[in-house]
Amino acid sequence: MNTHPVISPRWKLPFFSIWTGQAISLVGSQIVQFALVWWLTERTGSATVLATATLVAMLPMIVFGPFAGALVDRWNRRLVMICADGVVALASLWLAYMFWIGAVEVWQVYLIMFVRSVGGSFHWPAMQASTSLMVPGQHLTRVAGLNQTLNGALNIVGPPLGALAMSLLPLSSVMMLDVGTALLAITPLLFVAIPQPPRADYGVTDAPKPSLWADVRQAVTYIGAWPGLLALIVAAMVIKIALTPAFSLMPLLVNQHFSGGAAQLSLMQAVLGAGIVTGGLLLSVWGGFRRRIHTLLFGLLVLSGGLLALGLTPGSAFALGLAATLVMGLAIPLIDGPLFAIMQANVAPAMQGRVFMLMASLISLTSPIGLAIAGPVSDLVGLQVWYVVAGLLCGSVGLVSYFLPVIVNIEQNGHDQADQVIAAAPVVEPVYQEVS
Repeated sequence: MNTHPVISPRWKLPFFSIWTGQAISLVGSQIVQFALVWWLTERTGSATVLATATLVAMLPMIVFGPFAGALVDRWNRRLVMICADGVVALASLWLAYMFWIGAVEVWQVYLIMFVRSVGGSFHWPAMQASTSLMVPGQHLTRVAGLNQTLNGALNIVGPPLGALAMSLLPLSSVMMLDVGTALLAITPLLFVAIPQPPRADYGVTDAPKPSLWADVRQAVTYIGAWPGLLALIVAAMVIKIALTPAFSLMPLLVNQHFSGGAAQLSLMQAVLGAGIVTGGLLLSVWGGFRRRIHTLLFGLLVLSGGLLALGLTPGSAFALGLAATLVMGLAIPLIDGPLFAIMQANVAPAMQGRVFMLMASLISLTSPIGLAIAGPVSDLVGLQVWYVVAGLLCGSVGLVSYFLPVIVNIEQNGHDQADQVIAAAPVVEPVYQEVS
């Protein structure tokens, strides 16, 4: 059964203690990410090197994500987050030492980016799955809005803070900032209890423990048995083919179409971040429509309008392009926030880690395809086609989905689908530790 715990009325202090520590850690990670990318840029001046760095950072999510999610469901999620933060801190500490002795090579930066991404592949599903056990269901959308606000704020302040840190500190000290913020994220996890859902299929002591691959197959079956979620994932995979290049090609759009420079690019990125912050705050205060899926589909239509406006903006109207970018940023929390809230509220707690990561891996799978064809197609038909195509895809999916019962009723059918998948497992009474 898709049973969720009874959550203590005093949930805010423990949850936001962890949330605040993670937010501080993300600031440190953003600073270090900026510093490493800029170091690669100055050191090599190679677009291939930067593209390789992006691919290295994406691979763990795509390749290892489903298995990481399955392990998160097996292991204690609080310990997973502590270990993930600890591994990232140790990796940054090692690279800080290499910068200190002046022995850093490009391959070492690739390695650190890979390790950091592996850590994120474990940390993200553990945090998402823990949220549904610590936050009352009626507040999940608002918390998702806060997460989107944080992401938008990081887009605004991350690059300037990274540039400031590099101007004031040697790179070894910049890396140590990541170590310090990771320790701040670990500290509240040492004192706050996180409920751990029981594994129904481990409820019988003499039953053989399923293999890791069996856990992943169960997540595949789970998603396949939930037609609404499967339809959303397929739609997202199609959209991402055009949407990922649309965001990745923004520097070229500013430079070639709007004839702008670094200042104009940073302004457009800041406006995008401001839109995300605004949308996240709106979602956290408003909470969205009563049915979360309606908020998601409305966000798709808003994103469609922003993409189309940016794609059709003439090169002489940069201000209009900024307005379109603001609308795009505003729409992102209205899409991602309700999606995560739907998952947290409907997916069985014992399966959330692997289901979240399998979903993220599938959605990310088509991004490299879009990136691979972006260059040749842009050279042939122009940059703006990506924004027009992505806008049309988002708008079409949003409009058509309003008339598809399988998607519109995704929340009503969620518990039924979960029950069908885990009904065959031995039933155990869920005993949750209350958060005090």
